[in-house]
This record gives sequence, C-alpha cells and structure tokens, in this order.
Amino acid sequence: MNTLMSTDFNFPGQKSIYKGKVREVYTLDNDILVMVATDRLSAFDVVMPKGIPYKGQILNQIATKMMKDTEDIVPNWLMATPDPNVAVGKACEPFKVEMVIRGYMSGHAAREYKAGKRFLCGVPMAEGMKENDKFPEPIITPATKAEKGDHDEDISKEDILKRGIVSKEDYEVLEKYTQALFQRGTEIAAKRGLILVDTKYEFGKTKEGEIVLIDEIHTPDSSRYFYAEGYKERQERGEPQKQLSKEFVRQWLISNGFQGLEGQTVPEMSDEYIESVSNRYIELYENITGERFVKSDISDLQERILSNLTSYLAK
Repeated sequence: MNTLMSTDFNFPGQKSIYKGKVREVYTLDNDILVMVATDRLSAFDVVMPKGIPYKGQILNQIATKMMKDTEDIVPNWLMATPDPNVAVGKACEPFKVEMVIRGYMSGHAAREYKAGKRFLCGVPMAEGMKENDKFPEPIITPATKAEKGDHDEDISKEDILKRGIVSKEDYEVLEKYTQALFQRGTEIAAKRGLILVDTKYEFGKTKEGEIVLIDEIHTPDSSRYFYAEGYKERQERGEPQKQLSKEFVRQWLISNGFQGLEGQTVPEMSDEYIESVSNRYIELYENITGERFVKSDISDLQERILSNLTSYLAK
C-alpha cells in the first residue's frame, strides 16, 4: 500500500525545512509553519524501514481534534488543517523541554521503580506500588533532548531552572497548562471508556511572547491509554493492563530481539504485519475520538498534499 515516507516540497516564501522522526516541518514567511505527518513509524528512537498506511492521517487528525477540544483552556499554535496529513499554524520558539505527566506508574516510570529508584525527575514515588497503579496525584516528570543524539533524558524542575533552560515564570505557566490539559484529556478519555495513563506536551513561545501548545497531543504516539473496563480487576490479579498505544509495536520488536541497542538489526516487517499495525492505528483512532475513521485517497499522496496546500496558501 502507498505510504508517505518523505516529502520535498518547495512552497512560495519557504525559508527552511526540518525533518523529525515522524513529522516534517516547513517554515514559511510571515511566521507560518506547515507540519506534515508522514507514515513513518518510530520506536526506541529508531525509524522503521517501512511506513504504516494512514498513520500520518490518524496522528494528524487526532492531534488537531484534541487541540480544538482544549483550546478553551490552553492556547495553541494551530490555524488550519488543509489536508488530512497536514497542520498549518504559527511559528514558535520551542521550549527545550517536554512536559511529561503521569497519572499511573507505567512504562519508563515502572522500569525505574523496578530498578529500585524512588525518585523520578526529582519527584518522589511511594513505597509499595505495583506496576500500573494510580499515583495519588499526577506527577510531572520533564524530559530534555540529550546533547548527543535524539534520546530524551529525564530532568528535574530544579535542574531546568538552575541551568536556565526555562525561566521560573515560564515554567510555572508550563506546569499549569500541563495539569489543565491532562485533566481535560482524562475527562475526554473517560467518556470513551479509556484511562489516560501518561502523555507529553510540548510548548513554544510566539513572536508576541505568548506561550502556546505545539506539536501533537493525546495521540497513541505521545500518550498511553488503558481500557477502563476491567482495569481494577486486572490490577488486583496482577495481570498486564489492556493498552491502547503503540506499546504493541515495541513489544513485537522486543520479542523479535530489537530494542534500539547498538548492533541490533530491525526485524523484517511483513506486509501482513504492516497491515495489522495500520488496522490497529485505525482502532486507536476510533476508540480515542469516538468517531469512525474515513480513509483518505492515498493513490498519490505527494500530489494530493501539494495540491491542497497550494490552494490553501494561495488564499
């Protein structure tokens, strides 16, 4: 099936292009950003050789829907979505921290806890917790990019302020926005029979000095969800939780001997496996949004995106 693995557009007034692991960001005149969500799949900070059909559309449409569902509590960068894979918005200076917030002790937090650590990013974790237990209150555990490579590194609030990565005044706004977004995300998830376990938010500052939400929000790539039904019973029995995130891809890679470590080779993904991942992402979309997924025309993705964007930018 046709997938969008890379783009090489040249828009009027284009100043630069940045290619991330999944998104490609074009900066245009007048502080306009064009963000294209590709079908690339990233796990353990490694981009897989094959794309996942409709993944870019799914991530872009969840993120833009969630931006609209939270714009009354936190301002965001988004202006328009002229194509299923594209978001257009205001250029911002990004803060060099990701605001990770955790309502439950899962994933990275659980691995650190199992290793005997009782502090994560300077935040205490109580004794006697089990994996996937709910924290008494959600905890904010920020991350920053390592100086070498793309890996995220845990960092405490104290270190962020001490190193001058974010000012105290701005950090307090980031904390307030992170808590408000997580509360709203939790409420939205509950209506869909889901638990928002943990997620990350990224923020930037506009030319006018306003702090706004940027990048993706509440997608299966940036967030972990559990099914609410049976959560309590599974915890009591010590069983794994039923998840709604791209954790299933990580588990498949681990079971095939890959965790992104030096010397490891990405296992071959058959067409059948690729299709199953695509179907899983569609399931994620429908569960998270409560809406049926409508597949866009992918016969010529590059041409479709270029045509839609050219029409939008001309206006």
